[in-house]
Amino acid sequence: MSKERTPLVTNIFTADPSARFFDGKIYIYPSHDIPHDGVDNDNGDEYQMRDYHILSMDSLDAECVDHGEVLNEKDIPWVSEQLWAPDAICVDGKYYLVFPARDKNGDFRLGVAVSDTPVGPFKPEDNYIEGSYSIDPGLLQDDNGDVYVYYGGLWGGQLEKWQLGYSNPGEPDPEPNRASLGPMFAKMGKDMKSFATEPINISIIDENGDPIKAGDEDRRYFEDPWMNKINGKYYLSYSTGTTHYIVYATSDKPEGPFTYQGRILEPVIGWTTHHSILELNGKFYLFYHDCELSNGINHRRCVKYLELKMDENGKFETVFPYEK
Repeated sequence: MSKERTPLVTNIFTADPSARFFDGKIYIYPSHDIPHDGVDNDNGDEYQMRDYHILSMDSLDAECVDHGEVLNEKDIPWVSEQLWAPDAICVDGKYYLVFPARDKNGDFRLGVAVSDTPVGPFKPEDNYIEGSYSIDPGLLQDDNGDVYVYYGGLWGGQLEKWQLGYSNPGEPDPEPNRASLGPMFAKMGKDMKSFATEPINISIIDENGDPIKAGDEDRRYFEDPWMNKINGKYYLSYSTGTTHYIVYATSDKPEGPFTYQGRILEPVIGWTTHHSILELNGKFYLFYHDCELSNGINHRRCVKYLELKMDENGKFETVFPYEK
């Protein structure tokens, strides 16, 4: 029986799914929403995630298994709170969980934890990646073996607060008529615990080659970068945040610039929308979350998936999440 568009697990609230295919099985690396009665705000204080659980499925139609807690904030020396959206990758037989969290100063950084298996437990490094900041790491291993990380999110993700090269809580958002802030991009070191290159800000442009403006909230980057390489082309998909779309842009180079192409997913129930795209047996599957099960409570989300169609020209079709 197809499990499309239904919560993969209901014993806990899960969000921000990074779906991977390791050793013949599907693994999902989500964040774990902790139910509480606090208020929502633009700083994201309602997202009080404290640990990570890993999910797996033998196939898309199989039962989804919760493998339990594999990493807790109390076991990570540099972390103060908020283990947000992670991703994972396998390099030379080791599994690396890359995750964001607030450091002791309240700044979001990226950390790394390592395991011999895709379901952990994961042993964290004592410190965050030097030079990292903000949230939502997404990983890609290219054909030559190089591993790239894409990351960054506005508002609670603090990306706009680092425009001067250091954390400045009073830094204003870009003016609406200025180029929007894209995600950050860096090549990972061979140890998978450091950056091999200085992080740069990716440019997202329109069909005329002009930068997408900060005020263009239907198309501009907000958070949740995910990278697929399809037929030699790099597909960057991301959330627009305030307008609640998942959209995508393409490039011939992993660092861009990326040309905006269109929408992938229309808005879901709940404020956030966060995704990953898994290519499996020649088809594409979109993993995402919504708040349908909790009747719209923003910090009580559930991971789902659906099939994502691509046409003969390499364009993704737009999905309406509640139309089957």
